[in-house]
Amino acid sequence: MLEINDIKPLVEVPDYSLYILIALIVFGLILIGALLFWFYKLFKNDKSIEKQYFQELKELDFQDAKHCAYIITKYTRVLAKSEREKRLSAELIYALSDHKYKKEVKPIDKSIKAKLEVFLENVHV
Repeated sequence: MLEINDIKPLVEVPDYSLYILIALIVFGLILIGALLFWFYKLFKNDKSIEKQYFQELKELDFQDAKHCAYIITKYTRVLAKSEREKRLSAELIYALSDHKYKKEVKPIDKSIKAKLEVFLENVHV
């Protein structure tokens, strides 16, 4: 038989498609795992932040009345969930209005501290 000179022999082409498929599956699993972990942390931190706010309100030092008024206002708004808690929070915030937005403020009196204690007893964290 005659051999044709201008036709080259078959060349083996490397096929990496299986490796690419495996790499994409592994990457997808890692991405899904990271998203699930992120959602878990996102929802887990909500409760721990509320517990942290509650603890800070319990351990509040009333030396700086203006700073305390702002902290109490911020944290009680976050912690109040039910209608009763929201009503107690609104009363407390209204009572603290004399301690905010002024240069010189008077110390926080016992009635406000008592309202804060009532609020903390009614909050469910």
